[in-house]
Amino acid sequence: MTAAALGAGHAPPAGAAGHVPARPGAVAGDDVETPQGEPAPLHGPVGEPVKTGTPAVVHATTRTAILARAKKWISAKVPYSMYAFWPDGYRQDCSGFVSMAWNLPRNEWTGSLARYAVRTTKDRLQPGDILLYHNPANPLNGSHVVLFGGWSDHTHTRYLAYEQAPPRTRRKVTPYAYWSHSSRYVPYRYKGVTRALARANGSPSAAPPPRPAPAPAPLPVPGCPGSGVFGPGAENEYLTRLRERLVAKGYGHLCPAGPGPRRSTADRGAADGHPGPETWRRPLA
Repeated sequence: MTAAALGAGHAPPAGAAGHVPARPGAVAGDDVETPQGEPAPLHGPVGEPVKTGTPAVVHATTRTAILARAKKWISAKVPYSMYAFWPDGYRQDCSGFVSMAWNLPRNEWTGSLARYAVRTTKDRLQPGDILLYHNPANPLNGSHVVLFGGWSDHTHTRYLAYEQAPPRTRRKVTPYAYWSHSSRYVPYRYKGVTRALARANGSPSAAPPPRPAPAPAPLPVPGCPGSGVFGPGAENEYLTRLRERLVAKGYGHLCPAGPGPRRSTADRGAADGHPGPETWRRPLA
């Protein structure tokens, strides 16, 4: 009763229990209250709900695109609000920020973001993933979610967090997993991240160049004597036969001296550019 009497008139503000500094020497402003709204449709320029398609639609995206969308709010210094909606249609709170970065079809909250994601682990975190704390006991005032922007040290104890928190969107080096309630944050990966375009540093990897189609196996050339007989200075019956066929095929201009056994310019360029099986096969086909 004495304790109750002493505490009268000093009740903590609503939501204050959601983020109490859990480490000595916490810097003021690191631990913030981030109440959030419930799931809601996107809003138009005049603040009216916009009809959308079926919820839980997963759109393909890349890690670079996710971070680029997040950086737009940072550049715009979007003020924190659980009631206001930014012109892009997303609610200006922590879960609305992640909904925007992931390009979701509506504003989600910490209790529904996991529908669009799969759980991952700390050692597999990559830029564009999230760290999600949903507190069923006080879901609107005791939960939070941040976007993982990459590790800031080699020990993986601090990372760059993108988040919507009072007073505005911020990007800040943050202890893993968060300033408070660290053990209750769960890593998640958006289902729509395109694997082929994702790398650990957040940059899209170049698509591998297409492999050329394998060359068809050479057809057998009956009677081909081999390219050796057409070498420089060659003089043999095969050259005579080749020139005879070139004349018969209408390529007589390539051997103005007529058929003969000595190699000349007529023995190259007529078919595959050099004497060989293809040069032999085409005129004799």
